[in-house]
Amino acid sequence: MRVSLSWLKELVQADDSVEELAERLSMAGFEVEEIDDLGTRSSGVVVGQVLERNKHPNASRLSVCRVDVGADEPLQIVCGAENVRAGIHVPVATIGAVLTAVGTTIKAGELRGVASNGMICSLTELGLTTNSTGIAILEEITKSIPAVGTPVAAVFGWDDTVLKLAITANRPDGLSMVGVAREVAALTHGTLSLPQLNRRPDHQKLSVELNGCYYTVAQINGVDGRRASPQWLRQRLACAGIKAVNAVVDITNLVMLEQGQPLHAFDAEALESLTGQLVEANSFAVRAARDNEEFISLDDQRLLLDPRVQVVTCHDHPIAIAGVIGSRGSAVRTSTTNIWLESAVFSPIRVRQSSRAVGLRTDASSRFEKGLPCETTLPCSERAFQLLKDQFSCRLKGRWVSGDVPKAAVPLMLRRKALHQLLGPLNSDAGPVDLDDETIERCLSALGCELTPSEEGWKVTTPPSRRQDLHREVDLIEEVARLVGLNQFGSHLPDPIAPGVLTPRQQAERRLRQKLCSTGLQEITTLSLVSPSGDNSKIAISNPLLAETSYLRTNLWEEHLQICVRNLKASISGCSIFELGYTYSGSSKSVQQSGVLSGVICGDRRLERWSTSGKFKAPNYYEARGVLTRVMESMCLKLSDRPLKKDKRLHPGRAATLVLEDKPLGCFGQLHPALADEMDLPEPTYLFELDLDHLLDAATHSYRWTPRYKSFPTVPASERDLAVVVDYTNAVGDLIQAIRKAGKPLLEHVELIDYFKGAKLGEHKVSQAFRLRYRDQSKTLTDDKIQLVHEKVKATLIKQFKAELRS
Repeated sequence: MRVSLSWLKELVQADDSVEELAERLSMAGFEVEEIDDLGTRSSGVVVGQVLERNKHPNASRLSVCRVDVGADEPLQIVCGAENVRAGIHVPVATIGAVLTAVGTTIKAGELRGVASNGMICSLTELGLTTNSTGIAILEEITKSIPAVGTPVAAVFGWDDTVLKLAITANRPDGLSMVGVAREVAALTHGTLSLPQLNRRPDHQKLSVELNGCYYTVAQINGVDGRRASPQWLRQRLACAGIKAVNAVVDITNLVMLEQGQPLHAFDAEALESLTGQLVEANSFAVRAARDNEEFISLDDQRLLLDPRVQVVTCHDHPIAIAGVIGSRGSAVRTSTTNIWLESAVFSPIRVRQSSRAVGLRTDASSRFEKGLPCETTLPCSERAFQLLKDQFSCRLKGRWVSGDVPKAAVPLMLRRKALHQLLGPLNSDAGPVDLDDETIERCLSALGCELTPSEEGWKVTTPPSRRQDLHREVDLIEEVARLVGLNQFGSHLPDPIAPGVLTPRQQAERRLRQKLCSTGLQEITTLSLVSPSGDNSKIAISNPLLAETSYLRTNLWEEHLQICVRNLKASISGCSIFELGYTYSGSSKSVQQSGVLSGVICGDRRLERWSTSGKFKAPNYYEARGVLTRVMESMCLKLSDRPLKKDKRLHPGRAATLVLEDKPLGCFGQLHPALADEMDLPEPTYLFELDLDHLLDAATHSYRWTPRYKSFPTVPASERDLAVVVDYTNAVGDLIQAIRKAGKPLLEHVELIDYFKGAKLGEHKVSQAFRLRYRDQSKTLTDDKIQLVHEKVKATLIKQFKAELRS
């Protein structure tokens, strides 16, 4: 939106400088993208009077002129225009002037041997037109010619400044001078002097109902399409970037700029010629275009329409794309004497669709797209008629309306307490104080709101131009804050302000995700809503969208196995996944939520196949279990395994209950062969399911997060191997734990190095060999001291596990 500052000052008292006004508007939400000082276009160009014109001695098409520009002596200027003559007033570019339209800087010089000290300008050289002939003669342009030597800017309306505003989608009122004037009045407390509109002009109802729009049409006789607009009107259009056409079209554009309501004038005789019928108010209609319906627009584009485009018709002949552009055949021309004046409100969605479908975006469509109030449609039609009456002796034959004006808006309740609670106190020298009622009322009244005081606050009726934007109490509060200035209110931030940090539990969870990903597992997220099949303990939700998502899940592993099935069917050789999620149990009246870490290791996830000659090689039980071991050790957690045989999902001989801090954490194991066969999954498919809350609680103990210093050993270690035969039901982890306890304080490390079972050992017997490393931190150990501890370890194994020593 281009806003002429001189026009704006006619509508509102604005004493601020251009820079201050631009700053106020930008801070209030109307960003000023550019400040265009029009005076720079004619800097150095003054009014001159041609005193003499003589033929050039060396060129028949050139003239040597003496021109008075208000200086001590007239200037000698060589001119090539045929229409130059003595006695006329002309625009003269003096030496040093820059003509931005043609990119020329005026310098003193010679033309065919005759000195020339300036330039008499044409309208093209001033940037006012592209096809002027001859120089500009001010007597033909204006009735009041400024004094000789004064800047020519006032003649062409260049003694003005234009603000280019970026208008947001929620503020269509900003696309009108009246709307911007209201905003400036609210910001500067200036007095408004807006044009008076007849809110209830005489009109009749159309017998045809036009669906989806509020449509008015007025018949006006006695205009003249040949007459040009007055200079002041052309200047206002030029400042807004709109080309002047004739008085009729220019007045419709002026009302659009002033009030924000686009208008369109149809030539009455042209409509009758196009349709071959007598045109009446009921001849107009609005409909969707037909496939490949031809339309020639005002700018002479031939368009093929489709049903996405909404058109205005006369006797079913398309005469305009609704809200976008009129047709060439129905346009006002030099022969126009009678017009039909359209003023309407079309659906923003339909206008946007039409504009995109034909690839046109006009000043009218940009306003319709944002939404316009129906309350100003008829008044703007009357406003245009009054302006036409000022130019012509025209008559209004009638005005017709289709559609009903929306009912009066319901007042909004603005509570004083809610406003103070949301905005907080103002900063002042006397300390924080609440915003006073007078300021609140002044801000809202300046926007056109009507306020009725009540005990709690005010009942506020918003103006039609702001009704689509202000429809809640918080919207009114936002307007008050915007106009007062958000920087005027005190801060509600904590004091002192401290940066946000993750809690230890959040840090542990993030680290857990990172470690799982680093071992080759991929994190996934599945829906918490599942189908009713399977477990009868699932909790149904009261408002399901689909039957497949009508219950809360009780586990994660079922969906994880389905993901593996889909991946393998898509020719993915392996699928290793995990998820941190929630499961739900209980009843619909009492739902319990449990955090779960669940995952599956399935198939062959190697990066190469050459080492196995391209053959499939899935991880065995211990390799898969080692994935969890690496993750837990990185979290400073030690897990121990207990045999697990009663889980129907898992292989009875290849499953374990994982124990953390003497409490069951969850399970790990190979998928039961029957279940793997049923789902067409490979036999080496491993499933784990852990209690997430217990895991994070253990991972967040303070001693696990506190770094500990341990000096590097300076004395050698001594290793001993110990092989024992025990019952196969004794877990390796239990033996290692017993060895660690018995070997204190010299035992530094113990690990399993051999595991063997055979017929020679006896039924249900296995041989387990361990390597023990002993070290004293302060001195070198002797065999005697090592042997004492080593014998203690042997005795412990014999006593607790009935172990037999092997030689």
